[in-house]
Amino acid sequence: MELTGAIERLERTVRVCGSPDAGPAELRAALSATTELRSFIDARRAELIGALDAHPAAFPQATIADTSGCSLGEANREKQRTDTLTTATAMAAALSDGAITAGHVDVLTRAARKLDDADSAGLLGLDADLAAAASTRSIAEFDRYVKRAAQQLDRTDPGDRLERQRRAARVRHWTDDDGMWNLAGRFDPATGKDLASAIDAATDERRRAAPPATAPADAIERDQHLKALALADLVLGDASPSLRSGSPLVVIDATQADGAGGPALDWGYPVELPPSVLAELAGTADPDVVIVANGVVLHAPGRLDLGRATRLANRAQRRALAGLYSTCAVPGCSVHYDRCKLHHVIWWRHGGRTDLENLLPVCQHDHTRLHDDGWDVTLAADRSLTIRIPDGQVLRTDPPRRSAA
Repeated sequence: MELTGAIERLERTVRVCGSPDAGPAELRAALSATTELRSFIDARRAELIGALDAHPAAFPQATIADTSGCSLGEANREKQRTDTLTTATAMAAALSDGAITAGHVDVLTRAARKLDDADSAGLLGLDADLAAAASTRSIAEFDRYVKRAAQQLDRTDPGDRLERQRRAARVRHWTDDDGMWNLAGRFDPATGKDLASAIDAATDERRRAAPPATAPADAIERDQHLKALALADLVLGDASPSLRSGSPLVVIDATQADGAGGPALDWGYPVELPPSVLAELAGTADPDVVIVANGVVLHAPGRLDLGRATRLANRAQRRALAGLYSTCAVPGCSVHYDRCKLHHVIWWRHGGRTDLENLLPVCQHDHTRLHDDGWDVTLAADRSLTIRIPDGQVLRTDPPRRSAA
């Protein structure tokens, strides 16, 4: 698509949006025009990111996040899309013409990243056929098409493939905007079969019993609810609350008010719980108390300064910093604190000490950046953070506030 075509589509969209008499056909055409226009813009963004990446000192992900307001993880996915389009030129041309969307490119990117280098190159070598297929298929249909193509290229021995799948097993959990705790996992087929059988058997037991008061009226939702309860039965069994969760972490923030004249209290649970439930939990476990104020740990149990005695942070240090951070400390990164490692701001090999004031929680991705890409990190006494990137960008944060994250 040439620039004139993009301008024409933009003008058509604005014209229809400003017309109160526009009919369904005109509205549909305008929506189609915006999709084509978005693809055109995504293609131009990829060109800009590719040009930025050509500069040796540049860190494109930081620029993407800074100019888009997205996280570094989202920026990294856009960088990966750019890498795909650099090789798959037919897909790049189709995106620029508005024949496909960025979602189609992301499907190819994910599939290629799951293959080894040779098979990934083979898949991207089908560029022209893939572009033609993407232009006539929805994103979901193209996803199935690409997976079939990838399977035909994958020459891995079945036994080796199963071993690779076992190594790729992952579980993650998070809390959504509704306050619900979510769980997602990926397992190899053999383990998945056993897990599915166990969950199905436990669900059948739930079906034979009287339905719980929490069960929805809708049959499909009720069955999903019973399956969730069955999974909880399998994982938790008859364990008491104290054995299930271990000692809770109670964070007292002396700079935040609880609305009743006292300091803000955070029990450290990944979901919001009613006061009555918290009181019950308090009676079954001995909590670790961490007191923080203005980015500083005022009190925490255990030894917090280990000096040069050991390179590895201890449990007390991790619990203390959990009183300040809920995520990776790098600006814009949303990786949960539990999935971060404690990085020595002054590196261990440069004489850095394993003391609380020299430790910073960072995710694996950003930890690699800190060590390999020349990032310069400064951590102030109040834990305000400054990161200088070789391309001249400067990332800054205020003192951390766990309760506000």
